[in-house]
Amino acid sequence: MIGYLQGTVFHTDESSIILLSEGGVGYRVLAPKPTLETLTVGDAATFWIHTHVREDSLVLFGFTSLAEQTMFELLISVSGVGPKSALGIMSLVDIPTIQTAVVSREVGLLTAGKVGKKTAEKIIVELQNKVAMTEHLETKGVRDQQESLEALVALGYSVGESREALKAVPATITDIGERITAALRSLGR
Repeated sequence: MIGYLQGTVFHTDESSIILLSEGGVGYRVLAPKPTLETLTVGDAATFWIHTHVREDSLVLFGFTSLAEQTMFELLISVSGVGPKSALGIMSLVDIPTIQTAVVSREVGLLTAGKVGKKTAEKIIVELQNKVAMTEHLETKGVRDQQESLEALVALGYSVGESREALKAVPATITDIGERITAALRSLGR
């Protein structure tokens, strides 16, 4: 299974991009509309990938953060919500709004994402406990990322340089000290 892709945007359309990898292979990646709207041909891009396999197709769904990918996978775990419906929800409703809708049981917030009332109610019921856990993990990840960024800025790097260096750090490195060390290596110190 493909889990992560890095490359250059070769082509875009309203629902997907072609991401050209270093080996010259172009991967078609479906992504939420807000993500697609920020990309242009020639941009460097990285995606967390959900590989959806059916007997007649293999489709890659791409997300700019692990939190987005996790939310997508939570949505498709709900019976009756397929990957294209989940992508539709995430194209119109951001993650905090989805989390708020589930935690506060506000069906109307999810029906804005082009799902019916019954499906929205099912999402709320089935994700009630899972979303609370995701919020905790997401908050910890954001806090760790912010601490790493602040440490690099304190060492004299610009915010932009620091962000780019942290983006280059593999996601498998979760310890803050190790993330900073890896970022410093990519910055040349």
